Amino acid sequence: MIGTKRLSDLATALTARVAARFAVSVGAAWVGLMASVAISPAAFAADGVCHHALSLVGQPKLAADFKHFDWVNPDAPKGGTIRQFVDGTFDTLNPFSDKGVKAAGLGLLFDSLFTSSPDEPSTAYGLIAECVSYPDDFSSATFKLRSEARFQDGKPVTPEDVIYTLDQLKKINPFYAYYYKNVSKAEKTGDHEVTFTFDSKGNRELPLIVGELSVLPKHYWDGDDGKGGKRDLDATTVEPPIGTGAYKVKSVETSRKITYERVGDYWAKDLPVLRGQYNFDVLDFTYYRDRTPAFEDFKTGKLDLWVENQAGAWATQYDFDALKKGLVKKEALPVERVAPMQAFAFNLRRKQFQDPRTREAFNLLFNFEEANKQLFYNLYVRVDSFFANSELQSKGLPQGRELEILTEIKDQVPHEVFTTEWKNPINVAPGDFRAHQKAAIKLFNAAGWTLGPDRKLKNAAGEQFVVEFLIDSDTFQRIILPFIKELEGFGIAASVRVVDSAQYKQREDKRDFDIIVDNFAQSISPGNEQRQFWGSESADKDGSRNTIGIKNPAIDKLIDKIVFAKDRAELVAATHALDRVLLWNHYVVPHWHYPFERVAYWDIFGRPAKLPSQTAAPMQIWWYDADKAKATDAGRR
Repeated sequence: MIGTKRLSDLATALTARVAARFAVSVGAAWVGLMASVAISPAAFAADGVCHHALSLVGQPKLAADFKHFDWVNPDAPKGGTIRQFVDGTFDTLNPFSDKGVKAAGLGLLFDSLFTSSPDEPSTAYGLIAECVSYPDDFSSATFKLRSEARFQDGKPVTPEDVIYTLDQLKKINPFYAYYYKNVSKAEKTGDHEVTFTFDSKGNRELPLIVGELSVLPKHYWDGDDGKGGKRDLDATTVEPPIGTGAYKVKSVETSRKITYERVGDYWAKDLPVLRGQYNFDVLDFTYYRDRTPAFEDFKTGKLDLWVENQAGAWATQYDFDALKKGLVKKEALPVERVAPMQAFAFNLRRKQFQDPRTREAFNLLFNFEEANKQLFYNLYVRVDSFFANSELQSKGLPQGRELEILTEIKDQVPHEVFTTEWKNPINVAPGDFRAHQKAAIKLFNAAGWTLGPDRKLKNAAGEQFVVEFLIDSDTFQRIILPFIKELEGFGIAASVRVVDSAQYKQREDKRDFDIIVDNFAQSISPGNEQRQFWGSESADKDGSRNTIGIKNPAIDKLIDKIVFAKDRAELVAATHALDRVLLWNHYVVPHWHYPFERVAYWDIFGRPAKLPSQTAAPMQIWWYDADKAKATDAGRR
């Protein structure tokens, strides 16, 4: 199942950079989870060499003369269709504006200057750009464009298109404005060459950030729409856009269905960086308002692939005939990416959440262990870091360089940062949860909220503590409702509201919520995107990723430490510090993670013997197997 919002029992972990590149839809997750990168001085000496790949640590796995990635079948057959379910609705085919609900899969239409490997989370290879060079102070980056790069209407990709793309994205979308904040200009420096100049030195990440730029056709967006009007990159539209990618839009039923078809003369199909990839002729995304009819359609063969996001369903609902007969396969495929911080996220713009003690009390009242037992068959592990399952996660007490960094802001962070390892409350032994309840009421009292004779939790002004959980799918109701009962027992007026995807996005963008379920996906090399998540400047920007509304000078300083880290050790130390400060400010009630992708599919596909480490990537590297499909069809009859 592909959801329109980044929430699920197991949220498919789009990295921050993927979300930035596609700014499109969760459907893009299955294009291949493009991991982020920063640049290692070892990989890029200031020797004037134009490099085919960028790496975080050491050298890229593959040399400039590589023939294909080792996680693909370079001779994979082309053909067939893959049909999938999307939850919710959509109203625009423009993936770059911050307006509207984007259709699934729009990232398939666009290539970027460099593309990352879902098996090397710290490495990117040239795509539209053949290579990149830059000086040792990281003050600029020069990309050499491939002369054969083409848009889907046959027109060549030019330096002017790249410059236009950067300028327009920064203009129309606050995400890109922040993401490319340090890119001061782009200029043509050759017939097939673009140089980006940065407003500061020492930001090792900027060449890669620019490399993630999806290139737009200037002639298309500056042209008319065929109806006498001008196209507007900042507006919603149902007109299929022209891109550079392996697929184009075949048909659209707004709010219900979008279908893509493979571009037969795709300009990059024979490049080593794309050999054996994007093999399906047709990609079909059908939208449903409810999971139940969608799953029934999958069971009867109207959908081909199902990504399961509910542990209970995975454990109890896969006993249908087609699976018993072997016509449907069910697998939990391991992934090694950074576990995202999926959580109940507070809106700090609401006065009841501005005191960290009330936020901490909510975490004490969330009984994860009971939910894991009753709802998730004890399959999940609680998230205890914003960078869990990686070396970036803070552990123990700060030491060494991390301690030095934190000491610089000692008076601006909770004192526990230095004295206590942050941990979620754990409810295992009898009496644990009761102890946490007692601790929660003490925190509420200390924050000025008391339980009166009327059994209502009120402040000094006599106002009851009110909270509404806003969601766009009923998936989370079964988790939220027991939590609400617990909150009601403490005199809190708690409720849950389910709205459609369009209304949800509007309310999220306008910050019209108390608590939402959010997912802060991270890469192995955090950097400039942290400003969008937690930076003070993004807190008051509608549509930014700072949904929580964090305005914390200490966090701003830590983000700068990450962005301008001189090496990997400095980056890790600064990220540990950021993780620790975020946790001790109690901005979220953490959820859980699961180091597998649960996939069920009709046995009509082939796939490489080795899958990439970060994702199963069905749409990117699987293929339609005609012989299997024939046997499966015979088995259905």
